[in-house]
Amino acid sequence: MTLPCLDNGVPFPAASQALKEPDGLLAFGGDLSACRLLQAYRLGIFPWYSADQPLLWWSPSLRMVLRCDNLKISQSLGKLLKRVARHEYQPDSPLKVTTNTCFETVMRACAAPRDTHAGTWITSEMIAAYTQLHRQGYAHSIETWVDGRLAGGLYGVCIGRMFYGESMFSYRSNASKIALAWLVRFLKANQVPWIDCQQDTPHLASMGAQSLPRAAFLRHVSEAVSQPGFNWPAGQLLADGTIVAPV
Repeated sequence: MTLPCLDNGVPFPAASQALKEPDGLLAFGGDLSACRLLQAYRLGIFPWYSADQPLLWWSPSLRMVLRCDNLKISQSLGKLLKRVARHEYQPDSPLKVTTNTCFETVMRACAAPRDTHAGTWITSEMIAAYTQLHRQGYAHSIETWVDGRLAGGLYGVCIGRMFYGESMFSYRSNASKIALAWLVRFLKANQVPWIDCQQDTPHLASMGAQSLPRAAFLRHVSEAVSQPGFNWPAGQLLADGTIVAPV
């Protein structure tokens, strides 16, 4: 099978046409314009490539999904979350969670090389593209702060009632897990049942994510993205799933 090229405005092929090896590779080329990215996400497709590769588009045969009702919280993390919630209204609380307060900074932190990965798939082109999506109200970040410093976070894309998780990072232990836990509470409060985690990883599986056949995933996406969106401003994200806008 010849891999379709998406240059010159060629539309995406059906996700079911993705290769079996490498699993999920669907097409190459095109661009990272906001219009193209939103088309991709609505069809269950996402970009993933390294700086030395062409732009590659994927829709794996098995999709890692976290149902918000299935988030697993360890006993130790649960105690920490209760402590965060107990002190979140205090101005001098050492640990807070916010959303959309420093989107590009979160992306750049996710893009930084890590001990287990020499390179990164979050290129400067990707950062520019998703920052534009953020300005348009589709891409969002969650930030965990310790003593006024960014300690961890995550970012993703939301269309209708579907959230697509992209990447997370931690400078401090459990910081990204706190961000994920608060994100789940916010999504549940806004009737978003699933988070697309894209690919299977042991870390996500340990927190309750499960693999779903592509056809089932695409059916859910089609329904979720057709629903109306909801307000997602910048501000402090609280344990009850609400946002307190900055004064």
